[in-house]
Amino acid sequence: MTEGGEGDKQPPEDRSNRAVENAVMLAFFVVLVAAGIWLLGTMADVRKVQDCAVQGRRNCATIDIPAR
Repeated sequence: MTEGGEGDKQPPEDRSNRAVENAVMLAFFVVLVAAGIWLLGTMADVRKVQDCAVQGRRNCATIDIPAR
């Protein structure tokens, strides 16, 4: 404590700085969720192809047909 009996005063938080931090964290969270959803979809596709191959089927890979 200081001689005046008061503790060290912290400067007030800057609201605009806090808003920027919250926006950055929200963007990071959205990217993280989107990456997780993409990863789950990719894993499901790979699982389908592997299940097909394990059953002894042929031509398990998907064939993309171009639009005319």
